[in-house]
Amino acid sequence: MIIFPNAKINIGLNITEKRSDGFHNIETVFYPIGLSDILEINISDKIKFENTGLTVENKKLENNICYKAYEALNNDFSINPVGIHLHKIIPFGAGLGGGSADASFTLKVLNSLMELNLDNGALISYAETIGSDCPFFILNKPAFATEKGNNLTAIELNLKGYFLVLVHPGIHVNTAKAYSKVKPSKPSKSLSELISQPLENWKNIIINDFEDIIFSEYPEIENIKSKLYKSGAIYASMSGSGSAVYGIFKNKVDLKNQLNNYFVYSELL
Repeated sequence: MIIFPNAKINIGLNITEKRSDGFHNIETVFYPIGLSDILEINISDKIKFENTGLTVENKKLENNICYKAYEALNNDFSINPVGIHLHKIIPFGAGLGGGSADASFTLKVLNSLMELNLDNGALISYAETIGSDCPFFILNKPAFATEKGNNLTAIELNLKGYFLVLVHPGIHVNTAKAYSKVKPSKPSKSLSELISQPLENWKNIIINDFEDIIFSEYPEIENIKSKLYKSGAIYASMSGSGSAVYGIFKNKVDLKNQLNNYFVYSELL
């Protein structure tokens, strides 16, 4: 079975407090986009993992996030071994949720292949054991996320007809390190209120708390955001803890010549 785990962008990201377990509570909006990996899973005589495209961070089977998804189900259901082939396209360390998507889509494929008949609620519970962003990719619809990013509330947000430009400069941002430098604070207005404002207002009211920290360390990332605004973006932001930056435009634009040293992805939302 072949499936296409897609990326997400964060629209706004407020880091509201540090938790007693060492993690942070946040509020953000997850929005799915079309940039996708290619994941093939078939029943096999033994469990195995192959990788093409971008090299995955954890090539050792036991450390791979797709294998962790397999083990989460295998521990409860003793499912058949499978061969997993991941063609990696979504950049790593970009704030796009590529690894989380791979894990969650693995759960969905295995649920179908093994005829486990798990509903979305059960799949979300398994996804939560793998990573904070993983539950989002089970439903894969726009959502307001709180706590560690795992508490999701569906929202009516439709960006259809706008044009997205996503830029990754090839910089790998360590998420844990980025969190360690943040001073959490609760915003005066929740992002759940602000996201309902017209898109044209977002530039002045919706922020990503990671940007000041990451921009000071990597000015190149801040320059990309500036270029997107200079090119006519209605709203531009770093996604998650970076280093990918996106711009939302009213009309199609071609910025590949201006950003030819970077990974540039465009789509009509």
